[in-house]
Amino acid sequence: MTDAVKGPASYFPSIEKKYGRPVTEWKELVRSSPLTQHMELVSWLKTEHGMGHGHANALVAHTLAEGK
Repeated sequence: MTDAVKGPASYFPSIEKKYGRPVTEWKELVRSSPLTQHMELVSWLKTEHGMGHGHANALVAHTLAEGK
């Protein structure tokens, strides 16, 4: 039996479907942004890319956690 994906990654399939880009591409956008603070990045994804708050928050949280 496979364990269900939990946490921010559980949003990834719906992010890809809704916004038409693979998560790897979204993560690269977040990494290449001059912004560094979590909420700044969330606001940027919402404003510049029309992403919903939950999706933006999950993407930023997962991407920033990888950098640690």
